[in-house]
Amino acid sequence: MSNPPNKNFFEDFLEDYFAECEEHLAVIRRELLTLESWINQSQIERSHLNELFRCFHSIKGLSGMVGVGLAEELAHQMESYLRVLRDQKIALSSEGFDALIAGTKLLEQVITCHRTQAPPPDITDISTQLRAVIPNENVENPLSGLVTPVEFKLKPQEQETFNIAINNGETLWHFVFSPSTQLSEQGIRVNTIREHLQTFGQLIYTAPRMSEGNKILFDFILATTLPEIPFPETEQPGLTWQLYLKGRKPETADQETTPPKEDHTIPPPPPLPLPPSPLPPLSPSPLPLSPSSNVVRVDLPKLDDLMRMVGDLVMSRARLEDHFKSITSYLPSPQIRALQEINLMLERQLRDLRQGVMQVRLVPIGEIFARMQFVVRDLVRASEKQVTLEMSGQETEIDKFVVERMLDPLLHLVRNAVSHGIESPQERLEAGKPPQGTLKLRATTSGETVVIEIEDDGRGVDVETVIERVTTQTQLTETRSFVSLLENKYGEAGKPDQYNMMALLDILCSAGFSTKNEVDLVSGRGVGMSIVKNTVQELGGFLSLDTHKGQGTRFTIQLPLTLAITDALIISVSQQTFAIPQAAVLEVLEVSTSQIISFEKNEIVSYRNTVLPVIRLASIFPLSATYPQSDPALCSLEPSSLMMIVVGSGENTVALVVDRVTGLREIVVTPLTDPFVQVTGIAGATELGDRRVVLILDVGALVRLATFG
Repeated sequence: MSNPPNKNFFEDFLEDYFAECEEHLAVIRRELLTLESWINQSQIERSHLNELFRCFHSIKGLSGMVGVGLAEELAHQMESYLRVLRDQKIALSSEGFDALIAGTKLLEQVITCHRTQAPPPDITDISTQLRAVIPNENVENPLSGLVTPVEFKLKPQEQETFNIAINNGETLWHFVFSPSTQLSEQGIRVNTIREHLQTFGQLIYTAPRMSEGNKILFDFILATTLPEIPFPETEQPGLTWQLYLKGRKPETADQETTPPKEDHTIPPPPPLPLPPSPLPPLSPSPLPLSPSSNVVRVDLPKLDDLMRMVGDLVMSRARLEDHFKSITSYLPSPQIRALQEINLMLERQLRDLRQGVMQVRLVPIGEIFARMQFVVRDLVRASEKQVTLEMSGQETEIDKFVVERMLDPLLHLVRNAVSHGIESPQERLEAGKPPQGTLKLRATTSGETVVIEIEDDGRGVDVETVIERVTTQTQLTETRSFVSLLENKYGEAGKPDQYNMMALLDILCSAGFSTKNEVDLVSGRGVGMSIVKNTVQELGGFLSLDTHKGQGTRFTIQLPLTLAITDALIISVSQQTFAIPQAAVLEVLEVSTSQIISFEKNEIVSYRNTVLPVIRLASIFPLSATYPQSDPALCSLEPSSLMMIVVGSGENTVALVVDRVTGLREIVVTPLTDPFVQVTGIAGATELGDRRVVLILDVGALVRLATFG
């Protein structure tokens, strides 16, 4: 008997296990929602069933390899149901589909609990549901006396599959894979072997063990209808195999069946072969790799380190450019031109490198959108509402870190849209709307910004109800947001849909504020919108609201494509230098001082048929006053003019008064993580080529400061 596997052995494979399970679950979620249209149909598109079967089978095998027994058992039960569907023994029922949905969620929870080392959930109920929808054929096992070798301790579901394969006349092969660093560098790993073997038949058993020489080996038992394995052993480095057991041909009705004898006359399989040392490739043709082998999984911290190194190169090139400018007056023109060409070439190559590293970190936002489909489905089934979810732009890519952070905010907005926004069918009919509401999720890319929209055609936000709610909460009645809402600055009295949307959004995002009277599983606690607002701000984005009573609500989220390296506008204010992310800059203007108007102790300026708040950075930060009060020598404009930079997005737009615009630079963003070093209006810092440390302005915070103080 072989030695038990080393407990620390599995740790090397767990991250790959979690990553691969995440990919399979993403495919399962997508295919399940496609499968819903086939409920109670006589036939189902086999491609969907095959894809689901493959994913659950892979999760089952992977879970068995790393010892996640609950996930293995649950995946096997769902695989069994899909098998009878695929064999067209039964039709897909509503109960069966619900069991698949619930089982998928529970399977994801089991894997997550194993990753976080939390107590696993109970799968008894879902197991009962799955058994209830699988027909009980009560097939007697003619090989009940089969003695499996002691080396393989088959689990009940594996034993069942084992017996079915033998009864169907399939041949069983035993494979042993001996992993090594050399094979890993060639892309030949245990997952590659497993996926390749699955193309020949069904893997019944997969598990690691330790050889007598304390070497890690992987055992595979493959059931196949092929008489021989169609590849020579010399082309499979690290892999050996032999015939394990030949199945019995199914007996016809005319044949007389004989029950198995009690003395177990079936001989046991031959002893397990010990594979040799890692085999050198004897043929230029290695193991045929599956398409998934073209994908290399990289830990996110490694990509962070790579991005940091690219950032160091960006700063080094900036220093080189500054030194180059300082020596141009001492060099002849031909040498200067040569250096300029080299500098420009280096800049292009470095920008390409930066874009390449950024692309590696980007993932489709459709990963989040797919989860929202399950959320909407559950909320609709728990209520009497009818909701259609429309999605577009799932292929839009965004930084992996941003995607993970935005999962909860989008979850809250979608839940609010279904719970608060969209009315019941009766209410919609009375309002002259179709009984079925519509929820839209859209994602688009604009430059280095990703725009996400969540829009519903429901009842909209009732501003009068919001005002009534705020009056009962003392901590909100004295805020500038509430005062602005009451004064209705930008709308006419009696038209709630023209209230100041920014003031309304600020109140809705206040911690503890909710428009619901009762707390339920979905809403009512007053924390959801606060989480949305804080997360978007922490990611350097903008959140805006557009709502009309009786027509619907649209939330728009604008996020930077990546957070590490960006282009920025370098400005000067009262001898201090700041950086503004280029994605937040709309326009640079020269305006006359006479165009600035004082309004209720604030300054505003007319801009493209609208009015913008004016922010003097010298007044917000502890700086000397901005020109014209400061030294005229510091300003590039005449005393009667001011330089303004319009920043923000949509309604979240302000005009910043600056002294000088130095130019556009590629900067490395260093966030301010110390909780004791937090300054309103400052998002982080960067280092310029001359080694000066420059503060990066938080445009979102400046907009809120100008609007609400």
